[in-house]
Amino acid sequence: MTTWQLGDVAVGRLGFGAMRIKAGPDRPAALAVLRRAVELGVNHIDTAAFCGSANELIREALAPYPADLVIVTKVGPGTDPERGFYNATTAAELREQVETNRRQLGVDRLDVVNLRITGDGSLAERFGWLVALRDEGLIRQLGVSNVRLEHVREALAIAPVVCVQNSYALDRRGDEDEVIRFCAEQGIAYVPFGSIADAASSAAVDAVAAARDATPQQIRLAWTLHRSPNILAIPGTGSVRHLEENVAAGKLELSATDLASLS
Repeated sequence: MTTWQLGDVAVGRLGFGAMRIKAGPDRPAALAVLRRAVELGVNHIDTAAFCGSANELIREALAPYPADLVIVTKVGPGTDPERGFYNATTAAELREQVETNRRQLGVDRLDVVNLRITGDGSLAERFGWLVALRDEGLIRQLGVSNVRLEHVREALAIAPVVCVQNSYALDRRGDEDEVIRFCAEQGIAYVPFGSIADAASSAAVDAVAAARDATPQQIRLAWTLHRSPNILAIPGTGSVRHLEENVAAGKLELSATDLASLS
């Protein structure tokens, strides 16, 4: 599997998104998926405290963590017994979210924390609060999520940004190619979410999949990785079989003809 630098660590370009794993009756399957992912060489896991039980499952399945494993979490959105789902607007709220992620994952310092924002306003104040927590030693590296290019530039003016995590897929590109190019120039990892989730049926994708003896999801993942060498995909699943298919997509080579037909 090819790699890209996620800050100061080289990670495989096919990672794992933990949003779909759940506790309860699904706990054994979730633990099996996480352990199998590491066995297959995945060393980049994306999670968040607001993703239900994902953090606790990661800790149960993988702690003590492999030395090369990078766990990326997100803050900004949060859950509260009284308020329900909310977006952090104070330094104290962001600190509590960071502490919750640390506690759930069982670590003294979080590898990477993405500030996920909503709306078009400035992220400078909130990003600055995370920089202060990084300086305290609670966070090693920082990223941003759900942002536009101007937000990335704004964050970079405050502190290094190691990853940008935005929605991006074959049939949902928006203005993201410009963000991807900028990130590549800056050495920043671009981490798309939703590359295969809820994808509509596509005759072009189905045709390439049939010719390659692959699934449509594998073709979509391969296309995503072919877009730029700084892209790190994080497909999520609760199935070991689908996990293995996703990881295999990281080695799938698409021809120029394939890519032209998909575009």
